Amino acid sequence: MNIKDLGKAIHQIAEEKGLEAEKVLEAVEASIAAAYKREYGKRGEMVRAKLELKTGEMKFWQVKTVVDDTTVRIITDEEAEAEDKEYKETIGSETKIPRYNPERHLLIEEARKIKSDAVLGEELTFPLEPKADFGRIAAQAAKQVVLQKLRDSERESILKEWKEKEGQIVSGIVQRFERGHIYVDLGRTVGVMFSSESVPSEHYRPGERLRFLVLAVQEDTRLPGIILTRSHPEFVSRLFALEVPELADGVCEIKAIAREPGSRTKIAVASNTEGVDPVGACVGQRGTRVMAVNNELGQEKIDIVEWSDDPEKFIAHALSPAKAQSVEMLERHEARVYLPDDQLSLVIGKGGQNVRLAAKLTGWKIDVRSQAHPEEVQAGGIAGLVDEGAPAQIPEASGDDDSGL
Repeated sequence: MNIKDLGKAIHQIAEEKGLEAEKVLEAVEASIAAAYKREYGKRGEMVRAKLELKTGEMKFWQVKTVVDDTTVRIITDEEAEAEDKEYKETIGSETKIPRYNPERHLLIEEARKIKSDAVLGEELTFPLEPKADFGRIAAQAAKQVVLQKLRDSERESILKEWKEKEGQIVSGIVQRFERGHIYVDLGRTVGVMFSSESVPSEHYRPGERLRFLVLAVQEDTRLPGIILTRSHPEFVSRLFALEVPELADGVCEIKAIAREPGSRTKIAVASNTEGVDPVGACVGQRGTRVMAVNNELGQEKIDIVEWSDDPEKFIAHALSPAKAQSVEMLERHEARVYLPDDQLSLVIGKGGQNVRLAAKLTGWKIDVRSQAHPEEVQAGGIAGLVDEGAPAQIPEASGDDDSGL
């Protein structure tokens, strides 16, 4: 084996996979150790290998863990055979501490003869005779080990990279559709946008480049699970942060947001600097900033209102574009709003959408009434955090997905 050529290959693989060269070297060393054990080792033996790329030298060690009778079970061969037979017959017996194996364990009394300060759990190494000739089966085993180690290292690298991107906007290309879920090419990995995270009114096409919000990164999966969304309210917030420097700098901030994906969004903004108009900053000159967000959302309507610590003012602002004449604060976090008759349809909105989003935005139950007939309940004019008469929709679990995500 030409170790120097192997060193070049390791650096090449590291660059192609976006990994550290040390990680690739560890994978190669683990595979060579597996081949050595397969060809020359004993059952239960732990072998480690070390490649010196500069000198071309290859070394092997046997590793033993320091144990005592509290950490391993010392039993006879006959007891071991009987236990194996019992386990095969019952399958699923209680978990026991591991058996003592002289090939991988070293009793603490013996260990302290070799190293006086040895402690339980410590690993001691013993040099093995160097070998460079491995059979076909051992070579195949080594190949499988190195491929698995490289996959694990690449997965860890991707997870580390994408963990830092949680809650951020990313760009990706729609790749394919499976069971209503959309798979997106993100470069080194593929993300998934479940059907519950897509916008019902949007139509996605393979090869189309779109922006997504990284909703979560799942670590306990076979593949890095990059969960994407376009329907989450935070997606709109992040889009505004990209378009509005005042939001990115903290001069202004989004205090609350309520969204019905694909239809309408209400945003409450506030200024942290005196003299700065938060609504004007988000709208932009001639509406350029809000239009840029609109274009990404497929012309979803966006209402930008000013936040207020005063609930009466905030509720009045939230009902924009209608102009509330007066707001009466009631018990149990409820508010009654009075408007002229010609403003009622505007304040309620299509299907009660405007008052419903205002209730979500403010956190108050809102009851819209006519100034001329204050005792009369308006159809669609009452809204709380959950629409009255319509139970909250709970997204279905995506357990039928077979992507490993």
